[in-house]
Amino acid sequence: MPRQTGIHDGIMLVDKPSGPTSHDIVAMIRRHFRFDKVGHGGTLDPQATGLLVILIERGTKLSSSFLNSDKTYEGMIRFGISTDTQDAQGKVTREADCSMLTKEQVAEGMLKFTGDLMQAPPMVSAAKKDGVPLYKLARQGKTVERQERLIHIYKFDLVDFTPPRARFILQCTKGTYARTICSDLGDKLGCGAHLEQLRRTRSGDMKVEDAITMEELGKMNKEQVLARIIPLHKVTIQKAMHPAGVPQPSRPAPVKSYHHENDRPTRFPQG
Repeated sequence: MPRQTGIHDGIMLVDKPSGPTSHDIVAMIRRHFRFDKVGHGGTLDPQATGLLVILIERGTKLSSSFLNSDKTYEGMIRFGISTDTQDAQGKVTREADCSMLTKEQVAEGMLKFTGDLMQAPPMVSAAKKDGVPLYKLARQGKTVERQERLIHIYKFDLVDFTPPRARFILQCTKGTYARTICSDLGDKLGCGAHLEQLRRTRSGDMKVEDAITMEELGKMNKEQVLARIIPLHKVTIQKAMHPAGVPQPSRPAPVKSYHHENDRPTRFPQG
């Protein structure tokens, strides 16, 4: 007879701070509150902040559903500086004058990165090649061929442009690397760029406004934490609005394709 759903089974929304990996957050919650099973519904790089969907006990069975859901981010691009990790954690590989860049050019450039795209995961990522995470291969100084994946960008909007930085909103399907998009946008505009800040604000139907901070979580006892768990019967799973968010039997065409190499990675996001 199947076990009945208990009060421990469900999800909890956490506002991840910059610094720890997604695995660090999961391990802390499991250890501190003595849950048997804890997982998450989509990785955030260590420097990224925002919504991390924590899956607790039987809630871990929802992992693939949240991984496949659409995501929304807010972030900042720094033009004129390229790095080997495509974000602010890496080594500077190029500097260029971006003083002539205009708001109109940035907005127009962003528009070209919407719709269907084929994106290769960066070497400094947790994506795997023959079962080995790419960042481990990058540590060995290796650059390997990566299979491009279909992604879809619903929205890549310019919020503010204060040279040399631009704030943006990005809404996309699963598996999208925001730092690769920012780096490639800089290349297209002729001055290079990297992702300086990233914050996830939405995962499927879940919003960061409903999340608890790690500081608040650290002050709670287990009973208070249980009260924050959304039980399984109240969890709604938003299906991806675009086929790129679900497994595909074949690759649609034609789509835009781009690829960005990393020469000498130095830091390795694992979250």
